[in-house]
Parts: sequence; structure tokens; C-alpha cells
Amino acid sequence: MSHESFAATLALIGLVILVSSLLSGAAERTGLPLVAIFLALGAALGPAGLGLVELSLESESLQVIATLGLLLVLFIDAIGVDIGELKEQRRLALYLLGPGTLIPAVLIAVAAWGLLDLPLPAAAILGAALASTDPVLLRILIRNPALPSRARLALRLESGMNDVILLPIVVLSMLLLREGGLGAAEAGERVVGLFLLGPLLGVVVGYVGITLLDQVRRRVGVRRDYESLYALGVAFTAYAAAEAVGGSGFLAGFAAGLVIAALDVELCDCFLDYGEASAEMFLLLTFVAFGASLIWSGLTVADGLTVLFAVVALGLRTVVLLPVLARAGIATRDRRLIAWFGPRGLSSLLLVLLPVFAGIAGAERLFAITCLVVLISVVLHGGGIAWYLRRQAAASAAAIASAPPGAPASPPSAEPPAASPVPAAPGDVAERITLDEVRALQREERPFALLDVRTERSWRDDTLKAAGARRFPPDEAVRLARERRLDPDDTLVLYCT
Repeated sequence: MSHESFAATLALIGLVILVSSLLSGAAERTGLPLVAIFLALGAALGPAGLGLVELSLESESLQVIATLGLLLVLFIDAIGVDIGELKEQRRLALYLLGPGTLIPAVLIAVAAWGLLDLPLPAAAILGAALASTDPVLLRILIRNPALPSRARLALRLESGMNDVILLPIVVLSMLLLREGGLGAAEAGERVVGLFLLGPLLGVVVGYVGITLLDQVRRRVGVRRDYESLYALGVAFTAYAAAEAVGGSGFLAGFAAGLVIAALDVELCDCFLDYGEASAEMFLLLTFVAFGASLIWSGLTVADGLTVLFAVVALGLRTVVLLPVLARAGIATRDRRLIAWFGPRGLSSLLLVLLPVFAGIAGAERLFAITCLVVLISVVLHGGGIAWYLRRQAAASAAAIASAPPGAPASPPSAEPPAASPVPAAPGDVAERITLDEVRALQREERPFALLDVRTERSWRDDTLKAAGARRFPPDEAVRLARERRLDPDDTLVLYCT
């Protein structure tokens, strides 16, 4: 790589970090789709703009970016799985990941076969890629407290788990499309590598990684920010180990993430606190790479039949999920939200790139069609998410403004009332407080507010609770503090471990 190319790459990475950081607050408040912004940024930097970024489907850089992107998507999805919640909501998960994922994939494949005259294996690849619900586009919506909890749970489960259901369909269809076909022995090896070696090595690497970390953590301690990097190291190691023996590195990364989610809640929380933002930056960088030139190839195939197929592909998920979610016992309002907010984005692009990198004949056309569907989805679903969040924010602001002074802006909680405020002494700063000191405050009947600010997963799975503590999930602490009228001068004791 030349000095100029290296400098341009660093400049691009720096630009992504700066722009995403500066717009993060606006995106959270307004639902502003960062994906659309970074696609536009890619177009401005690409050949049609400043000419600083130019990637082709044959580019090795694209293959590296796409491989890391798909691995990160699968690993983030897996490590973010709340195992306890998944067990409690297994009926909903089965409906979403079974008929809710596979039926749209089959129907989209049938539409591709009928409307676009594709071979059945190629149509199956397109169906699987376009049945994937994109977690990047949904992230702002899922994090917003205005979204009903049941809808948030369903969208998080679907966007976090359906890629691993659809990936084997893509890989098996690629085997059927290979020139000359595969012998029975080679086909068997590929199937074993996909369904057995990859996941097995992911489990082994994840378990060994957690065991080593636990030993070091107990003896000398590990900084939390470094634990987030450690989690990424586990993902990359699992991928490399599986690929080295002919297994699926992507499924290995997903399996390693699931092992971490199941066995080491602390490492999960560390990753979600520190590492997830870094991974998201890379995924946004991937959108810049696609936006430079590649994704606009979708416009070159936008004839009548392809546009009709795109509309059908985007609508089939909604048509299928409405009755499926009804059988899962989801209320009508939540069912409509879940069925509508199913964007196609980075996951679809990364899945359909696999046959491109494998040199499958006709894969470039599949990629271009997927690009068209993703562009339409970014406009429709991204705009819909922004409209919904602005509407909810306006309703919340109106409710707070109309509430009488001193009244809560949200429905009364069953939790104990807040303690009386205590003026802070000059020079007071946040500091650690021991349990004995908390008990001393209680004995002296000094007013203070005790808040349990652990993550939802840590709070639910731990039988040890702080007596009298009010629940303040960290993702919603600021909103709850405003709604419950906590005095900013209160003495607050935060229980976080």
C-alpha cells in the first residue's frame, strides 16, 4: 500500500469516527438513520465525488471488509443474546426464527425464481439474504425507550438470531451452483464443516477463552475496557481456527459469542459497554465502502420486474409475520410495529457477497438486485423509524409538559418512593461507598436515594439484590431520572455490581 493510500485510509477511518460520534446524540433523539448518512458520505468520497474511495467486487480490500463485517455482525448478535430472556421467551423465539424467518426466505426465493428467471439455488441465495433483518438499521429503534418492550424484544431476537439461520442456506446453495458440482465425499465434508466443525470449534475457543480470563481475573484482575477487546480476540480466534480446518468461521464466531453470553455475563457487559461501539464504527465504515460505488449498482438493474420483485421481497416479511406473531400471542399494536420495522441492510449485502467471493457465476447480478432492495429499504424503513421516534418524542415531551409540578410524568411505579433530597456539600464528588457505610446512613436515617443500575441481564440473573434499591437500568437512567423528578442535588448511592 502506498503512502498516499495509507493516508487516505486513515483519513477515512478518522472521518467515520468523527461523524458517527458527532451525530450519535442527534441519531438517538431523532431516529436519524446513520446508515443513509454514511452511504451518502461514501458516494461523496467515491468515484462520482472526490474519488478518494474506489472498490470493486474483485477488490481484496472489499473481501476483507465484508468478511470482518459479517463476522462482527454475527458475533455482536450472539454476545448480545440474553440467555435467560431467551428461555423465558422461547415460544416467541421459535415463531420468529422458525416460520417467521424461513417462510419469507422461501417465498422471496419463489418470487425471484418466477419474476427474475433465476435458477432455484440462486433464488434461494437471494431469498435467504433478503429475509435477513438488519441489526444495524434497527439499533437506534431498539435502544429507544419509546418502543414497547414486547416489540423491542421481538426485533432484538429476530435481528440478532436470524442471520445464523439463513447463512447455511446461502452456503449450501453455493455448493449446488459450483461449476462441475461436488462429489458426494466433498459435499459431505462441506456439510460437516458447516454444521459441526465450525460451531464446535467456536464453542471450544469460547470456553477456553472464558476459562483463561476467569483465572487471570481472579488472580491479578483485568481492566474492563480490555475485556471488551478480549471478547473480539475470542471471535477472531474462533473464526481462524474453524477456517483452518475447513469449518465455517462465521458460525464459529457466532458459537463463541453464544458461549460468552451463556457463561460470562461480566464479559458480555464489558463488551457491550466498550467494544460494541468500536464494532459499530467498523460496520458504519463498511457502509461507506459500499456507498462509494458498489451499492449504487442496484440502480442499474432497476427495470419493471426487478422493482416489482423488490417491492414483493420487502412486503413478504410483513405479510408473513402478522399471522405468525398473532399465534405467538403478541398484541395487535406490537405486532404491527414488529411486522413493519424489518429493514434490509448490511446483513443482506454481506450474505450475498459470499457467492461473489466464491466466483459463482451470476453472483454479481444477485448482489446488484440485493443493493436495489437495500436502497429502497433504507428510504422506507429508515424514514419510517425516524418518523416513529420523532412522533414518540413529541408525545413524551407533551406528557411531561402537561404534568403538574412534582407529579411523575409516567404511570406510578410499584417501587418505593424516592428519598428526600440532601444538598451536596461543596467539593463533593462521586466516590465508592461500602455496604457498612450504606448501613450507617440507614441507621442515622440520613436521606439518600439507593439505585440499582446494573444491566438488565446482571440484575435478573443475580439473586442478590440491594434492599430498598429502586431499579434504574443504565440505558434508561437519564430518562427515568427526569420522569421521576429526581432532584439533581440528591445524594445518590448506585448499586452496580
